Amino acid sequence: MASQNDKKAEKRPNIFVRMGRKLKETFSELKRVTWPTFPKVVKGTCVVLVVVVIFTVVITAINYGLQELLQVITNIKGIE
Repeated sequence: MASQNDKKAEKRPNIFVRMGRKLKETFSELKRVTWPTFPKVVKGTCVVLVVVVIFTVVITAINYGLQELLQVITNIKGIE
């Protein structure tokens, strides 16, 4: 059994060699990436900001409505 473990250790390069290979692969892939143009980035950012604002308004309205409903149910305001 000891000889099988020795063979496995010999076949596999050490951690630094494997990390170096992975870094080389990563950088070679990054060179092939098609990066978006600046106008596309600005347009995408604007879309995200608009969606965030819309969701903020909707969630705030729902929160306010539920808060008012809770006050009516529990008679916190009192009947006038």
